[in-house]
Order: sequence, then C-alpha cells, then structure tokens
Amino acid sequence: MGPGLTMPKIIISLTFALPLLAIVGFFSVQGCNEAVCASIVSKCMLTQSCKCELRNCTCCKECFSCLDYLYAECCSCVEMCPKPNNTVSELSRKSHVEDLTEPTPDLFSALTDDRDTLQRWLTFTFPVDLDITIFKPKEIKYKTINSEQEVIPLKDLITVNCTVAYMSQCMSWNKCKASCISMGASSYRWFHDGCCECVGHTCINYGINESRCLECPGEEDDNPIEPEAFASEDYENGETGSEKDAKQVTNTEEKVNEKQGEVTAPVA
Repeated sequence: MGPGLTMPKIIISLTFALPLLAIVGFFSVQGCNEAVCASIVSKCMLTQSCKCELRNCTCCKECFSCLDYLYAECCSCVEMCPKPNNTVSELSRKSHVEDLTEPTPDLFSALTDDRDTLQRWLTFTFPVDLDITIFKPKEIKYKTINSEQEVIPLKDLITVNCTVAYMSQCMSWNKCKASCISMGASSYRWFHDGCCECVGHTCINYGINESRCLECPGEEDDNPIEPEAFASEDYENGETGSEKDAKQVTNTEEKVNEKQGEVTAPVA
C-alpha cells in the first residue's frame, strides 16, 4: 500500500466515487436530457432516493418526490419510467378520425359490395351490434329491484353489417379525406403510417382501429410519415387529388342506380 494511503481513506474515497460513477452512467441512458436533469438527478442519486428497480418500485414514491416537477422529464435518467417504443410500426396504431358531412351510402355500397378488380382498395365487412335506444327519445325510468338475483334486462340491440374500405396505396391526410368523400363514405380513419380507411354509415367507432392497407407502408419505407408532411394536396397536371378520385367513380353511376332501394342484410 502506498505511502499516505490507509484503509479508512480508501473506503472514504470509494464511498464518494461510486455514487459519482453511477451518476455518470445514468446520464448515458438514451432519452435522458442531461442539460435539464443533471442537477436534480445528482441530488437524488446522492441521497439514494431512486435506488430501486421499476419492477419492485419500493422507492417509487420517494423518487417521485425527489425529482419533483421534473419527474416526467428526468425519470428515464434513473430508469424509473417505462421505456418508450419508438419503432416505425407504432405509427400504424395512431390515427386521425373525422365524420364526413354529406355521405352517400348507396354509392359506397356500390363500390364495396364487389371486389375491386383494379385493387385500388380492399374491403372488410363484419357484423356490429347497435343499441337502438340511443336513437329513441330520451326517457328517465326508475325501477325497484326486490331481489339480488333479479336479472337486468338486456339492451335493445340490432345487428347490422359494417363495411370499411382500405386504400391500397399510402396517401396524405387530405388525399385520404378526398378519396373517402368521392366513395360516399360516412367517415374515415387516416393512420400516421399513410394508410387510409373509408368507413360506411352503419359502422361505429370509425371502423377498424388497425392499419391493413395492401401496399402501405411499403417494406422499403424506413422513415415515419408525419401528418404535417402531407397537410397540403399536391397538384398534378392541373388536377387535385379529389378531382382525380372523382373521375375514378364516374363509371359507377349505373351501378348506384341499381342499388337504390336495396337494404343491406346482416351477416348470418
């Protein structure tokens, strides 16, 4: 042992050095904002307020109090908050929905009853149960229950078919809305990966909350698609996307007339 170094001095040095090494190590964690969190995290590490695992969470309350108003910003520095999943596939779980003001159910049925031979869209039809009481005048009813085993009456339900159409190609938010309007849809759901879903009038909760477009996103699409990137429509040969989509459905007028008066039967 070198001159001037004694066992107590070594122990004291290690006592102060190990927490400092731990602090440096925590700041290397991905997602930790060192500029904002350096001071508060150093204090919490020295006081050992966040010295536990997220699974056990025996110090969660103490760590929350120590990080104070910077908890949301700095919890990742001490590994006391779930790690975010930043994969591109997560964009398929995020979507924007909107009701369309002037739907044309007959047009939408004419376009989606049969498989599109050009594979411009892919349709899904499935049964849904609607509570028809929401369409009746609102009434307040009081009922006295005399027995604990008395069965609560079932809701007045009706089963109808819900049809949605997924566009094959990726498209912008505005292009998705224009395409669904041209098909006569009642609402639409635009996923942040560029997938577009047009929803029929008998659907609830804006159809299916899952991206199922045939060719969107493509296998080579590595960059996420942000809503702002497609906020405006592109002009091509002097035509907007809505004008080109309107031309695609011009040949369906005769088929629409044949569908007038038909009632869609629920799936058996």
